[in-house]
Amino acid sequence: MKDHQTLGAAPAVERRTIDVIPDAERHGTPRSQFTLWFGANMQITAIVDGALAVVFGADALWAIIALLIGNVLGGAVMALHSAQGPRLGLPQMISSRAQFGVLGAVLPLVLVVLMYLGFAATGSVLAGQALARVLHLPTTAGILLFGVLTAIVAVTGYRLIHSVGRIATVVGIAGLGYLLVKVFTTYDVGAVIGAKPFEVPTFLLAVGLGAAWQLTFGPYVADYSRYLPRSTSERATFWGTFLGSVIGSQWAMSLGALIAAVSGAVFVGDQVGFVGELAGPAAIALLIYLVIVVGKLTVNTLNAYGGFMCLLTTVTAFNGRSRVSPVVRALYIVGFTAVSIAVALLASADFLDNFKNFVLALLMVFTPWSAINLTDYYLISKERVDIPALYDPAGRYGRWNMTALVSYAFGVVIQIPFLAQKLYTGPITELLGGADISWIVGLVATAALYYPWARRTSKPPVEMIYPSSEPVQAR
Repeated sequence: MKDHQTLGAAPAVERRTIDVIPDAERHGTPRSQFTLWFGANMQITAIVDGALAVVFGADALWAIIALLIGNVLGGAVMALHSAQGPRLGLPQMISSRAQFGVLGAVLPLVLVVLMYLGFAATGSVLAGQALARVLHLPTTAGILLFGVLTAIVAVTGYRLIHSVGRIATVVGIAGLGYLLVKVFTTYDVGAVIGAKPFEVPTFLLAVGLGAAWQLTFGPYVADYSRYLPRSTSERATFWGTFLGSVIGSQWAMSLGALIAAVSGAVFVGDQVGFVGELAGPAAIALLIYLVIVVGKLTVNTLNAYGGFMCLLTTVTAFNGRSRVSPVVRALYIVGFTAVSIAVALLASADFLDNFKNFVLALLMVFTPWSAINLTDYYLISKERVDIPALYDPAGRYGRWNMTALVSYAFGVVIQIPFLAQKLYTGPITELLGGADISWIVGLVATAALYYPWARRTSKPPVEMIYPSSEPVQAR
């Protein structure tokens, strides 16, 4: 592996796309995963996510406990995806071709792109509001400017994304730490803690919100660990990612739960404005708005970068290519960002309710995908992948893998009776008093069907197969 000085002289703009990262370009430590995911979670949308648990009926104390359970469970699944990055050196959704087939992987890819668009759009609304307040611009101008910043960082690529993540970590600790102190010094927090009795439906809703937040990182988390040296410990990668994501998100969500409990309808009406007023004097409020912008820039860049990866993975499934030019790469990212900004400008005013249903709907379609990917990689293939075959529809993994596709469809459908959505409530959910446990059903049922079926039909290689031009580094 090149030394640090040589790596520092590498081009500032990332050249790699969905191809394997060569050993000579690997760098970094699992610590970088902690700062990236901590910074990505210390942001306003995570605050809103935590507030939702209280807005929709949970007591603040029980909401915080439930959110922690959800973050831990979902974070463990998400970090297991991250641990695949150093060994494979691949974007997450390229590696899913080993389960779904080269063309079959396109089905979940389409849903992943929609997820990125949704999160990028909702994040742009909040960040645009904050940026508009900082620069005294109309909100529309703030959203547009934030889109430009997102595209610049995403086009530059991996190194700058991690640098922004480190900045967001420091800024997030200072900003959200200050807001937490302000909540306790401004309001009688003790009066809202334990004010409501424990209720199973609202508790499970909060668990689902925390788990959904973490699980939706799964389809792109390995994109940011794939540059780590191949000899990097999987355990260290897991813990760096897990701790960064869980601690960051739990901090922000707990703050959101407390804010929602003490503010009531005021926070619901204007999330960014309320946070600015909570900060106090205008100068400090300005700094808090900048904290919001930096935090959202980190995660929105991940969405734009991941969206580009998924779009390219989809297209190359049909044309057989494994890389594109820097110009084409930039056009993909700019195009994705432009669409997300257009969605943000047309966003509904009923933001909180729509966001809750958006997150929970995503949970329905991504838990089966995670169950299949992790079951196959760790239990069926046992970390052995034929990487060249991932780019060849006529290779080992073929065009379509019916075992995975049928299991995936089953995992989505079986959750329907357990859903608690705005447009539909399943019959079993009604029997459970409104508690939504669909994501648990989706994980367990999908793995239970896929594991025995894949053991009979899967033909993994006897050892890892890397491209012939890529030397294998001892582990």
